[in-house]
Amino acid sequence: MTARVPVTVLTGFLGAGKTTLLRALLNQSSGRRIAVIVNEFGDAGFDGSLVEDCGASVCAPGDIVELTNGCICCTVADDFIPTMEKLLNRDTPLDAIVIETSGLALPQPLLKAFAWPAVKTRATADGVVTVVDALALSEGRVPLDDDAVKAQRDATHDDPIEEVFEDQLACADLVVLSKSDLVDPEQLAALEAKLASRVRPNVRIVRSHGTLAPSVLIGLDAEAENDLASRIGHHAEGEEHDHDDFDSLVITPQPAETLDAMKARVGDALGLDGVLRVKGHARVAGKPAPVVVQAVGSRIDLAFARPDAERPDHLVVIGLKGFDADAARRALAG
Repeated sequence: MTARVPVTVLTGFLGAGKTTLLRALLNQSSGRRIAVIVNEFGDAGFDGSLVEDCGASVCAPGDIVELTNGCICCTVADDFIPTMEKLLNRDTPLDAIVIETSGLALPQPLLKAFAWPAVKTRATADGVVTVVDALALSEGRVPLDDDAVKAQRDATHDDPIEEVFEDQLACADLVVLSKSDLVDPEQLAALEAKLASRVRPNVRIVRSHGTLAPSVLIGLDAEAENDLASRIGHHAEGEEHDHDDFDSLVITPQPAETLDAMKARVGDALGLDGVLRVKGHARVAGKPAPVVVQAVGSRIDLAFARPDAERPDHLVVIGLKGFDADAARRALAG
């Protein structure tokens, strides 16, 4: 039987650093032909453009596929299966495929899709790599409580962020602790110990400052689709689920006077109750290149893109259901 194409599922909560890790992976691919499926929550894409701009030889036309129809775990039949078929039907066989899921996606339904007839004999889930934001954990923006505190939280209310995060951890074959250079070493060691108590036995936890060798991420040989029973989180195998606890908004703001003014706008939006993430492209008056905006928690990163980059000037705001969309528009409008 023809060898199946290994597929790495790259998951992790909003702003964890999945795209940064993916760009670094492609730049170190050493000629291997790697196709990428990038999934976004909401109606507008952004991460796909960052991957396309990586400058690596593997970023050829058609190698990057962006899905913006909602979380991939909810659109398997409509989006994932047809996309996989197109990639697997290429004249030149692929060496690997990487799926970067939305930060709100659950990996389990995606793994089940590898049993579909169009996929099961031609591709395998080589492994689930869950990227965890060390800074977010240290600041309490993503819950990682001790057992007693967790039991009390579970008994009193449902936390949609906690549920998504724990489902992503439950599915992991490898945990990448990103932004580990931004956390005190003692606190980082404590976080690793807590993570180790949450994941399945023998799951490695590695630290990252934004890059890891491809051999760490590809070649796990987990065949994860054959081991779904041990990867059940809050949503049991086959259970229906939705993302009604979260919402997104696409805004096209007017240019800011300066880069600092744009940063202040993003900070005001990010400070609104329920807002979790702001990302996209915006403009600064008089500058030929768009500004790449990446913001989560207390961290706001702005950088000018290439002047020839033709990207839609819009910002995507992701937050808990019911966040004040009008206030977010006003904040980003300055």
